[in-house]
Formats: sequence, structure tokens, C-alpha cells
Amino acid sequence: MKIVFHEKYFNSDYASDPAAAPGRLDGIVRIVGSKSDRYEIIRPEPATEEDILRAHGRLHHQQIKSDPLLYELASLAAGGAILAAEEAYGGNPAFAVIRPPGHHASADSCWGFCFFNNVSISLLRLHAEGKIRSAFVLDFDLHTGDGNINILERRSDGFRVSIVNPLSHDRWDYLAEVEDYMRHLENIDIFAASAGFDQGINDWGNLLYPADYADLGRLMREYSGKLCQGRRYALLEGGYNHDAIGVNADSFCEGFR
Repeated sequence: MKIVFHEKYFNSDYASDPAAAPGRLDGIVRIVGSKSDRYEIIRPEPATEEDILRAHGRLHHQQIKSDPLLYELASLAAGGAILAAEEAYGGNPAFAVIRPPGHHASADSCWGFCFFNNVSISLLRLHAEGKIRSAFVLDFDLHTGDGNINILERRSDGFRVSIVNPLSHDRWDYLAEVEDYMRHLENIDIFAASAGFDQGINDWGNLLYPADYADLGRLMREYSGKLCQGRRYALLEGGYNHDAIGVNADSFCEGFR
């Protein structure tokens, strides 16, 4: 399994929000980096302007570009998403340990610690290359990914995307909701996850245990295997307990890989 990471993601100076906090990525990188027998770390390049403009308007792009450091990091996060998507399409499951996150970024606006929509940019790259015509997005962040919905649902270019943001408040019902949705999917070319770990039992959502994240990864693996030759990737979104996020991300990867 591939882990997408760039040392520039450690830079916390691009913003002052919880997603940009110093130390937030350390636990994830330390744990997955110690498992070289399971994970190969690969380094992305920034997304191009063409890549970004498939998902965003020019005015939004220019607004982010007016802050050079923010643009550098946001473009690199989008590039990490693209690399994960390309690896997944080629048959290598991938998890991108990127920041800033992206699922609250819409075509012409953003909020919630997000700037460019990483999931949308990566999927639209594959679609533009003629590799996919449909996708499924599991967004298990605590907060609904309104940017994913706004950009990817009800498109006019023939690209069909199914998105689920689980709403259940019981951990068992939550997993059952995800599996029930996956069970009814048809004609999907790739699976993607907006992987937010702020639903964790020791995080803001106070709901999911590490074993639950492993089950979410397992469901992604099993149903992508049934529907699209195992093509699957995941992108880091939320997760703010620095002591818990590494354990939860590692558990997800154990099920996902």
C-alpha cells in the first residue's frame, strides 16, 4: 500500500486553525513510517493550475494564490490527492497524509480549514484523462463535506459521483449505514474516502473506536474489490486529537490495505 506524504506538510505557518496545528501529522507519519514492510511512502508534486481549475473558479483560485505559502501548501495537498488517485487507478491502494484538508471547499468558496477540494481535484483529473466515468466517495469526517457535494453531485459533464456522509449517532448503526449504502452501489469505477478522524472516541465526535476505523477501511477494500477491481484511495481530512489521530489512521489503513 502507498502512503502519500511530503515533508512540507509539516509546515504549520500557512494558517492558524486546528488542522494546521504543529504536531498534528507527527503521530500518523511516525506509525506508518515504522511499517516499511506494509507501506511505501511516495512524494507528490503540486497540482497544476489546470488541475485546480477543473474544480474551482478562477476568482477562488486567484484568491488562494494571493497568499504564496497557503497556495504552495494547498496546491501540494491537491497534488498529493492526485498522486493517490493515480496510484489507486493503477491498482495500488493509497492513503494521502496531506494538509490542508479539502472537503469544505466548494467551487467558489471555502471554510472549515479547507482551501482547495482535494477529492474533487483528484477525481476530476482521472475523469479528464478518460480513466473513470463514475466514483463513490465515503466521507467519514465528523462534518458533512459540503464542498464534495457541491462540486461532484449533479454534474453536467456525464461524470457520476455517489457520496455518503454517515449520519448515525451509534457506532454500530454508523458502520451498518455505510455498508448498506455500499451494498446498493452499481457501476462504480473507483472508491475514494474523505478520511476525517474527528469522529473518534477521543476526538470531537466521541463516537468511533480504532476498530471501527479498521472496519471502515475493510468495507472500502471489500466493496471496491467487488465493484472496481479494488481501486481505492483515501485523503486525510479532519482529526484533532494529536494523541489519537495516528492510532485511528493506522487502524483504518490496516483494514484498507
